[in-house]
Amino acid sequence: MRVVIVGQQAFGKAVFDAFAGRGDQVVGVFSPPEQPGSKPDPLRVAATEKQIPVFQFQNYGTSEALEALRDLKADIGLLAFVTQFLPQAFVRLPKYGMLLFHPSLLPLHRGPSAINWAVINGEKRTGLTILRPSDGLDEGAIILQREVEIGPDDTVGTLYFDKIFHMGVAAMIETAQAVVDGRAREHPQDESLATYEGWVRERESHINWASSIDRIYDLIRGCDPAPGAWTTYRGQKLQLFDARKRPAATFGAVRGLRAGQIVAATPEGFGVYAQGGFIEVKRCRLGESKKVPAGEAGIEAGVMLGE
Repeated sequence: MRVVIVGQQAFGKAVFDAFAGRGDQVVGVFSPPEQPGSKPDPLRVAATEKQIPVFQFQNYGTSEALEALRDLKADIGLLAFVTQFLPQAFVRLPKYGMLLFHPSLLPLHRGPSAINWAVINGEKRTGLTILRPSDGLDEGAIILQREVEIGPDDTVGTLYFDKIFHMGVAAMIETAQAVVDGRAREHPQDESLATYEGWVRERESHINWASSIDRIYDLIRGCDPAPGAWTTYRGQKLQLFDARKRPAATFGAVRGLRAGQIVAATPEGFGVYAQGGFIEVKRCRLGESKKVPAGEAGIEAGVMLGE
């Protein structure tokens, strides 16, 4: 196959490596323009090292972008972690069109933080979808889906990198080959089941210690490693990572404790009382400091978080 890859970061590079490694001809790569001083994009670097043409357009609807893709005469395009809008005039140019990877079981969790919301909502399963890109956000026809379990202690990081990431690369290969071979079947999404959630940002990642321990723990897991569920410690922002839910007996008696109170602080981390048990925190970020082992952050027992 003559393949074009549109994407970025680790997933884009993994898709690039997978198709190149199996003997397909990657004829071009499209990735976002890099900001001055930012880390080099892995996909762009990999393509450059192999002397494959790289295009970095701000707008894929321009005549320059359309001409660049048309000249590549690609059989199929693969959208591997795309954050820019791609018009239909662009995605329909390859002979067999383009395929989009999305990390949820569409039509559930359309939007940019699909994995986060599945964990935050306490769901037991999620997955990935390979679909046709449309002008609507994650609304195109579905070609392939794969389901994965969300374990009780999974974070966004473990769910993505240990489960969805590698399965997604394999799914891209499987779907592209099926499309080119004429074996793929497409079906529209059921709009009655569709959900959409926006980015998980400052407001969405704020911990309410009056909530149940399950809701708090799911929020921490669903924001780990980014953007980081947060509270305040003596007036400073405190982000919590690498946490575990512990039963009430873990740190002794709970009588007289208030939700959000730090009950233990050791070199290994600290515990916080919540309704129904404790949250044990192993890593954190206090104020503008770096993320560190929680035992090194200077957190003291007895302090109320969120005040």
